Amino acid sequence: MDGWLDSTQTNPGRLHEAMRYAAQGGGKRIRPLLVYAAGELGDIQSEAKKAALDSAAVAIECIHAYSLVHDDLPCMDDDDLRRGRPTVHKAFDEATALLVGDALQTRAFEIVANAQCDVEVRLSMIKALAAASGSRGMAGGQAIDLDSVGKRLDIEGLKVMHAMKTGALLSCAVELGGIVAQLNSSQMQCLKNYSQALGLAFQIVDDILDATADSQTLGKTAGKDAANEKPTYVTLMGLDYAQKQAKELQEMAIAHLESFGSKAQALKDLALLVVNRGK
Repeated sequence: MDGWLDSTQTNPGRLHEAMRYAAQGGGKRIRPLLVYAAGELGDIQSEAKKAALDSAAVAIECIHAYSLVHDDLPCMDDDDLRRGRPTVHKAFDEATALLVGDALQTRAFEIVANAQCDVEVRLSMIKALAAASGSRGMAGGQAIDLDSVGKRLDIEGLKVMHAMKTGALLSCAVELGGIVAQLNSSQMQCLKNYSQALGLAFQIVDDILDATADSQTLGKTAGKDAANEKPTYVTLMGLDYAQKQAKELQEMAIAHLESFGSKAQALKDLALLVVNRGK
């Protein structure tokens, strides 16, 4: 990340400082880890493929960081705490936070477009990243989330929202690794099945932690969803159901990796990490 982001000495310095604050300020780095773990399923011994995985990993983390900056803005979730410290609009200002999100998003595509790999691989990565980030992916899920405040959303509607808001980018991370590894269509379908189950499990665990953990543990304001009257797995189905569902999805995700054998160990470990975080 340090090598791919502009220095604070580069004009405009304050914007670049805020971009670094947003992108390098801690976090689990689950999405970059998924890129690398999926890349291990293929032959990635060449330096070119390793460099392409680096590009994909940094790019998707830039997209994720931008989404968090915008998500925290007063016009969205209006939060003051992220990763255990003030959100970007609090540490800097709202206008800078807005530009940070814009700049991180475009930087992500610049990074992937300049990846040192075959043009077909670059184009596939750009297409995957754009689809996962846009109105039919993360941004669309965020729109549904905002529109659902104070409303009664059924469980199927909640699944759709989570699949777009959180699942799309997690699935994209796995897809990017598979693209660089040049897996075949059958293998990519197995990865898609894995990542869809993992993405939903990830969001369910987020719902559980929001209801059960404190702000210090979370690194962000606890109980925010309930306070904002947002529908979650816990509010709709109860804590016990949510915990059981997360465990079942974890097992389902891991089962989809069976055909890869020991090469998929990192992906299996990440599925365990996702569901067991906070324990």
